[in-house]
Amino acid sequence: MNFLTKIITASALTFSLANATPHTLDNAHSEVGFKVKHLMITNVKGEFKSYTADIDFDHKTKTFNKLNAKIETKSVDTGIEKRDNHLKSEDFFLSEKYPLMTFNMKSYAADGDEGEMTGDLTIRGVTKEVKLEVEDLGTVKDFEGNNRVGFTLKGKINRIDFGLKWNKALEFGGIAVDETVKLEIEIEAVEK
Repeated sequence: MNFLTKIITASALTFSLANATPHTLDNAHSEVGFKVKHLMITNVKGEFKSYTADIDFDHKTKTFNKLNAKIETKSVDTGIEKRDNHLKSEDFFLSEKYPLMTFNMKSYAADGDEGEMTGDLTIRGVTKEVKLEVEDLGTVKDFEGNNRVGFTLKGKINRIDFGLKWNKALEFGGIAVDETVKLEIEIEAVEK
């Protein structure tokens, strides 16, 4: 890369970051969801009810400068209390010792109304880099004239990588809970 190209790239990045503005998460229109195969034949869906996020987004370039989130592991909800209590236990999240899981964005590559977000996900004190696809990115002015952004984050993680190792072998072969967890997160945020 020649010197002039470096200067232009740095200037564009600086301009983009300067236009990124803080946004407040709209929890009433957001959801941190996941699904995982049970007995390898059906998906069990769940979500986390309590979470926060710091988001800096540039409406003109449709790019993120920052997306950092904190999710309370004890807020896991699959609709069945016994299963939720098991997920909060030592077999999975160990919520008493690790009350939060976090995601800290490291980079974002925009592609029109979509893109790829890379960041560090920490669960049970273990941090791994993950890639999340950004889909259906849209911006709008709401009834009060505020800029809003909405998007879907999708990705996959291997729960074993984060120490969520519980499983049970089945008599006919296979396992009770798949190691792959699919993430499906809906976010809406309003410019501060």
